[in-house]
Amino acid sequence: MNDEQIQLFSRYFGKAPTLMIRSPGRVNLIGEHTDYNEGWVLPAALQMGTVVTAHPRSDNVLHSIAQLMGDEDQVSLNTLLPSGGSLWRSYVRGAAALLGEVGCRVTGADMLIDGDLPLGAGLSSSASLEIAILMALTEMAGFKMDSKLMAQLGRRVENEILGTKSGIMDQLTAVFGISSHALLIDCRTLDITPILIPSDIRIIVLDSAMPRILVETAFNHRLAECNAAVRKLQKAHPQITALRDVSMEMLEESASLLGEIELRRARHVVSENERVLASVEALGRGDVAEVGRLMVISHQSLRNDYQVSISELNTLVEIAMSGVPGVLGARLTGAGFGGCAVAIAEAAQAENAATQIVEQYRNITHKAGKSYVCSPGDGARVYKIGASH
Repeated sequence: MNDEQIQLFSRYFGKAPTLMIRSPGRVNLIGEHTDYNEGWVLPAALQMGTVVTAHPRSDNVLHSIAQLMGDEDQVSLNTLLPSGGSLWRSYVRGAAALLGEVGCRVTGADMLIDGDLPLGAGLSSSASLEIAILMALTEMAGFKMDSKLMAQLGRRVENEILGTKSGIMDQLTAVFGISSHALLIDCRTLDITPILIPSDIRIIVLDSAMPRILVETAFNHRLAECNAAVRKLQKAHPQITALRDVSMEMLEESASLLGEIELRRARHVVSENERVLASVEALGRGDVAEVGRLMVISHQSLRNDYQVSISELNTLVEIAMSGVPGVLGARLTGAGFGGCAVAIAEAAQAENAATQIVEQYRNITHKAGKSYVCSPGDGARVYKIGASH
């Protein structure tokens, strides 16, 4: 547990917190824009994340302080929606509001939100926050919630409160992350299979310093284009309900049914699903080099067919794959439109590789990129704070 957050809470609220939640961010190794198409993804929880310290109140006021934002919010539990104001408030209020719909009697609370996860970098700071708030509020209410239901509620905050039609990968990863493992998630069935990442491999997160805000991008347009492709493909294949059901052979046979943009979007999703499953097979036989090759192909597909990359992300991937010692693969991670790339590298050379990539990136783009060398971490945890604090 982090004593700094406990001390900060006491300074702001004049009392010690009773619990702390650590909720991770996530990096997606491969499987981009497949989750909301009911496909497969292969994310890993990060050791960086959101920390919420909390103490219940005797009234029905939700008082939240966002340390990194230098902002705070006080709201009655009777008037949670619409939230308005800063985006982070919408996540907090939205999570509290949706808990009421599933029978949780949320109590008033003081909450301090902090952490070490870069915001707006495509590392799922929003899902990390949602799960942390949901865990804090259910814990204070004494409400036992199924873990997958909690992930689904987090997704509803994104979909219904924020208006971003994202999938459930981020929330499931925040809840179910396992140290040293990636998670193969079937986004239709919500089945989760831990996939061991070799101990001599590190994940390098490469922040482009180009923030992205999904609500203000073409993210929802991509979903609409995918749904349009499904409707047209159903004329030849009425059994399909999502692009997850489409094979590359089916797509090639029925390509004439689709417009050019729809074909490109569908081609990315169908081929990306194949790459996820091929990556899992490669990891199972210890062939990390093949995973790296598939990551590069994934980036090319995201750049050319799904059109969600930007020049800065392309530059990071190109530098990483230009012969930097130890690097095995790289691609953009997250929805695109900014944010981060991810690389995998041999552990012995990962720190030097990360430094070299960022230095070259800064020289080329004059952007203040950053790097984080990571291993997969655990999912969100609740810690009771006792008298020792």
